[in-house]
Amino acid sequence: MKGIQFVIDDKGEKKAVLIDLSEWGEFWEDIYDVLVSKARRNEPTVSWEELKAEMKSGKE
Repeated sequence: MKGIQFVIDDKGEKKAVLIDLSEWGEFWEDIYDVLVSKARRNEPTVSWEELKAEMKSGKE
């Protein structure tokens, strides 16, 4: 696939991938967003109303 290269170990197994961001940058952003979302899925949530109130009060 153009713009994609695999890093292969001495056993011939794929271990990493190099992505040409000029070719696949938007796709990588989508992948990154999914990874961040999954990493944060167990974090506590804040309602929209709470967030707006915090922003109005100047809290961070």
